[in-house]
Amino acid sequence: MIALTAEHFPQEGRVWDALVRIWEDTEAPEGCRVEIVDGIVTVAPPRDVRQNVIVAELSRALYQQALPENRGAYQKLALAVPARMGRYVPNLVVADDSVVRGPGRFVPAAAAELVVEITSMTSAVHDRLHKPAGYASAGVPLYLLIDLWSPDGPTAVLHREPHHTRYRIERRTRLGESLPLPEPFEMTIDTSPFHVS
Repeated sequence: MIALTAEHFPQEGRVWDALVRIWEDTEAPEGCRVEIVDGIVTVAPPRDVRQNVIVAELSRALYQQALPENRGAYQKLALAVPARMGRYVPNLVVADDSVVRGPGRFVPAAAAELVVEITSMTSAVHDRLHKPAGYASAGVPLYLLIDLWSPDGPTAVLHREPHHTRYRIERRTRLGESLPLPEPFEMTIDTSPFHVS
C-alpha cells in the first residue's frame, strides 16, 4: 500500500485540492483501487475471487428483486466525502442513474442509497472504522460491510440511520444466513452464496 498524508501539503487551504490531484494522477497497476481515506491516498491490490463473486451475487439479487428502472448497482464508482477528506471507491454503490451519468470522475457520497464494502486483509481497518464514519457524515442511509476477515468469522454488517459520524443501528449476520434490507429495497439477501473458499 502506498500512502501520502495531508502533512505533505503545508498550505492548509489547498490540502483537499492537492489530494484530489494526486488521486486523479496516480497510475496504479490495472485493477488496483486508488482512494483517499481520512486524508491519506492509498493504493490497494485488485479484488480477489471471493470479492468478485459477492459483488456479482449481490448485483444479481438487487436487479432481480429491488431496483427500480431509474436506479443502478455500480462497481468501482468513486464517492467524494470531503468532510472526512475522503474519496472512496466501494465495491458496489446503488444510486440514481441520473446522478451517475453526470460529468466527472466521482459523485457525492450523499447520492448513494446503499454502499457495499467487502473487506480484504489490507482494507479491513478502513472498511470497519474510517469508512462508516465517512458514509454516515455524508448521510448515506445504508452501509453494508461484508467482513470476510472478522475475528468472529465472516459476517455481514448492515449500518442504518446515519447520525453525524456514526450509524445508530447496526445489524450483524453471519455469512450463510439471510439479511433483510429495509426501504427502499425491502428485500432479503441470501448470504450463503457469499461463502467462497
